[in-house]
Amino acid sequence: MFDRSIKIAPSILSADFANFGQEIQAIEAQGADWVHIDVMDGHFVPNLTFGPMAVKAFRPHVKTVMDVHLMISPVDQYIDAYADAGADVLTAHIEAGPHIHRTLQAIKGAGMKAGVALNPGTPAEAVAHLLDLTDLICVMTVNPGFGGQKYIDMTDKVRALRAMIGDRDIHIEIDGGMDANTAPLMAEAGADVLVAGSAVFRGGSVQKPEVYGENIRAIRAAAEGAL
Repeated sequence: MFDRSIKIAPSILSADFANFGQEIQAIEAQGADWVHIDVMDGHFVPNLTFGPMAVKAFRPHVKTVMDVHLMISPVDQYIDAYADAGADVLTAHIEAGPHIHRTLQAIKGAGMKAGVALNPGTPAEAVAHLLDLTDLICVMTVNPGFGGQKYIDMTDKVRALRAMIGDRDIHIEIDGGMDANTAPLMAEAGADVLVAGSAVFRGGSVQKPEVYGENIRAIRAAAEGAL
């Protein structure tokens, strides 16, 4: 069932890399709605993270929604591998290739929800002709490639997207610099999925998972307070 309630999607880029299974279980037990996985290729963005085999290894631990964000170029030849790895939502960047329409069709054809991501410099209008193929629009509020960056205000873009979406069942996801200060701005503008990395994992561990819960609840309360 589609709903626009606020969803917190911790990015495991900020988790303990030696302990992913337990980290995923800990954030879900502490209230995470989705688990966000940032796939970077060292080419489209200046960092290397996870491939399909890693994502497949995460899958048995994820009981909610496995939200896989591809910051890679090209995309199309890897779609089946991420479908096989168990992604629920697969998001490709509009800037990653010349044929985003075909890419979104292929993601849906492989049985996943299709997301399209927009870098800070890409306008909302870029997705105007993609809405009927799209289940999620990811608005980058940092330039992709690294966790822990300073937030770039995209309030006007989110408002424009929310108006464009109308009554379609499309999530607006925000990725970059989300915390209890920035989450209300994005929620008020129309976003419903908030990706948070360092703001969720800071101060906690699998030995101290209650800190994750406190951080998740603080972001959620701040966002819901703006609605």
